[in-house]
Amino acid sequence: GAVRSAKETLSSQFVEGCHGVVQRLTLQEHKMVWNRTTHLWNDCEKIIHQRTNTAPFDLVPPEDGADVSVRVMKPLEASELSLETVYEKFHPSIQSFTDVIGHYISGERPKGIQETEQMLKVGTTLTGVGELVLDNNTIKLQPPKQGMQYYLSSLDFDDLLQKQESSVRLWKILTVVFGLATCAVLFFVLRKQYRHQREKRRLKQMQDEFRQAQERLVREGSAEGVETLKNACAICLSNTKACVFLECGHVCSCNECYQALPEPKKCPICRQTISRVVPLYNS
Repeated sequence: GAVRSAKETLSSQFVEGCHGVVQRLTLQEHKMVWNRTTHLWNDCEKIIHQRTNTAPFDLVPPEDGADVSVRVMKPLEASELSLETVYEKFHPSIQSFTDVIGHYISGERPKGIQETEQMLKVGTTLTGVGELVLDNNTIKLQPPKQGMQYYLSSLDFDDLLQKQESSVRLWKILTVVFGLATCAVLFFVLRKQYRHQREKRRLKQMQDEFRQAQERLVREGSAEGVETLKNACAICLSNTKACVFLECGHVCSCNECYQALPEPKKCPICRQTISRVVPLYNS
């Protein structure tokens, strides 16, 4: 319906003959702030003062002669409330040479003050979506008590509904995208943990086999076998240790097993990356 004042209207402070039911006066500071990371001056806006005045108003059918009106309650709590800018003026700041030097030192350069007046004019067509109640033969439109959205929009109902459906679709798409990304990250983390645990089990199994073989030789009483086992490759347990891994310094592998290690080659004992190999000669 069209906006009609229920009592006195609000008059614009700057535009003669401009009347409305919602008036918002804003003083906004514009300045440049030095970004120490990018080493650039960035625009910055800050509201210094803002005041909103309202007057009771009704929504009436645009057609003349229709004796139906809906009193709008708490219009400032409504979403999509479009106020028309009726006055806007920018007051640039006057700076002396001393002020300019001080601003460069402090990292803030004021540009000026913007003065704005916005109004919801009488006669503006609005679409209201909320809760309708009957109070002493007066129909009132108020915010829903269930916590649902309250709308006062300049769009018609179909356009407003289409806009909200588009917003819902966007949030659904974002939810699916972030859900898939979370699943992918979780999958890679679990896969990495599984490989790590599998490698730990393999190393533990090799150590157990080596210890069992050593215990078996000890039980058999073969001193020569114990000495051979001490010098045996920790990977194949067949060949003699023939190389030193640097930088960790472990002597645990023969040349054949070293060549068979996957890239990047890591020490089977401490898992440190092998930067170079020095041959080992037993005499």
